[in-house]
Amino acid sequence: MDTGIVLLNFGEPGEPERDRVVAYLERIFFANADLEEADTEEEARERAHQLAQRRAPGLIEEYEEIGGSPLNEQAIAQSELLESALEERGYDVTTYNGMQYTEPFIEDAVEAADEDGMETLVGLPVYPLCGASTNVLALDELEDAVEEQGVDIDVRGITGWHKHPTYNRVRADAVSSFLTDNDIDPNDPETAFVFSAHGTPAHYLDEGSRYDIYVEEFCETIASMVGIEDYHLGYQNHGNRDIAWTEPETEDLVEELDHDRVVVDPVSFLHEQSETLSELDIELEEDAIGDDQEFYRVPIPHDDERLGDLFADLVEPFLADFEPEYYQYRQCQCRDEPGTMCLNAPRSD
Repeated sequence: MDTGIVLLNFGEPGEPERDRVVAYLERIFFANADLEEADTEEEARERAHQLAQRRAPGLIEEYEEIGGSPLNEQAIAQSELLESALEERGYDVTTYNGMQYTEPFIEDAVEAADEDGMETLVGLPVYPLCGASTNVLALDELEDAVEEQGVDIDVRGITGWHKHPTYNRVRADAVSSFLTDNDIDPNDPETAFVFSAHGTPAHYLDEGSRYDIYVEEFCETIASMVGIEDYHLGYQNHGNRDIAWTEPETEDLVEELDHDRVVVDPVSFLHEQSETLSELDIELEEDAIGDDQEFYRVPIPHDDERLGDLFADLVEPFLADFEPEYYQYRQCQCRDEPGTMCLNAPRSD
């Protein structure tokens, strides 16, 4: 088959080596340079370097505490789940991994696909809740890599897919199983259930991103499926720049809770990474949980075998060459470019 699948991810350094961490941070800050005013690219790169140098010591400490990030390893395992699921369906398809900020980079995936003779690449960002700096930017970078390398590859893209029933069931089951295993009643008056989502700068929401809407509707749905009558929603923000972010901040929210126990579900993540293993498991518990409170964190279901079939469902219309609309896809509005589809766009009459 001449169509390949690129699973697009954020990426994180697997080892807490300073040079790697600084380079990783510089890429992130430069990619989001439009959050601040810069007159030239050189000025933007210098600002990215300054921010990376300032943030690096704390992030290195986080990686040292968790033994390096497992994100990339888990992402590769998920691509193998997808490849197996597609093989079971009769598709001989090659999958590639492209990270935005660490190796293997998105341009590496494009180079490998060209060497394999691929004529079409389907980009699938493994960010369930569509955001401007994640899903949309990752697909922009995939198209840019194809153009910059001058290869003759057609790019199709999938952005938001949190409404897929299998994904909702995977997340709901993860929460339910965790509550059962720990004998926790989420509706006990002394239990606070908190969904913690990755934060995003308010700038992106002002520019039209619907990320906060997707987060809110997804949390409402999962709570309903699990039977959680009342819950809280916070955002894990990164205050590296003096700009407005989504509110409330998870840590501020949890500090105000006076329940006997607090259960946190990192609702927008599909891999264990520094935001879960360090920010929640270590920093949140140390800084926001009282000595007389119990703290629980729902694990990410990154290795749930149903993810293989979920991803296969998402890409199958592009492999079997039937209209994506048959699977309820619509033209993406967050990334209104030809060939970019999603499950989130409002229906048109």
